[in-house]
Amino acid sequence: MALGCLEIKHLGLMPYKESLRIQEQLVLSRRSGEVPDQLLMQEHPHVITVGKSSSEEHILMTEEQISDLGINVFKVGRGGDVTYHGPGQLVGYPILDLKPNRKDLHRYLRDLEEVLIRSLAVLSIEGRRRDKMTGVWVEGRKIAAIGVRVSSQWITSHGFSINVCNDLSYFETIVPCGIKDVEVTSIANELGTKITIGAVTRIVVQEFREVFQTNVECDPQ
Repeated sequence: MALGCLEIKHLGLMPYKESLRIQEQLVLSRRSGEVPDQLLMQEHPHVITVGKSSSEEHILMTEEQISDLGINVFKVGRGGDVTYHGPGQLVGYPILDLKPNRKDLHRYLRDLEEVLIRSLAVLSIEGRRRDKMTGVWVEGRKIAAIGVRVSSQWITSHGFSINVCNDLSYFETIVPCGIKDVEVTSIANELGTKITIGAVTRIVVQEFREVFQTNVECDPQ
């Protein structure tokens, strides 16, 4: 799926509300042609996001318990169920114009999975898809989630997250992606050694470039 020009923004550890504001602004700017396609790479402080397909039953703690853990909760306009983001997890938000010849949501989701599967392969981790489920798995353990929104003008927002070196115990506050009894894992867990967000960011950006056949303007620092 060839895109052309892509601008990468490294936003560091950014509160979810601020990141959502930036996404919304860039969607408008991309729709008007003021900016090229974008890829926002970042981490978030502890946050639970609730997608359009989510049930309140998939948050397993009370509001008070969630607040005591320092977790914010946001209802968002993306597909998918409930998920968690936090420090040590890499989050990517592509803001892409899929017109005129890339208007295929299924293909877009599979391409995002392919980016993550290839990134894991660079680290000698075998990531796989699962039938009728979106995301990436390692021997039945979920390591990456995907939840996107595509506007009526075919501009994408929201995106993917991959567990790098985050505290996985926070996933116990939810039913991840609405899948009961799912086990989650991280790159650090699978490797049995430390790894940095920066190292994984460089790999993911490179694989995004390969899968989407882009000309990257801003390489990772």
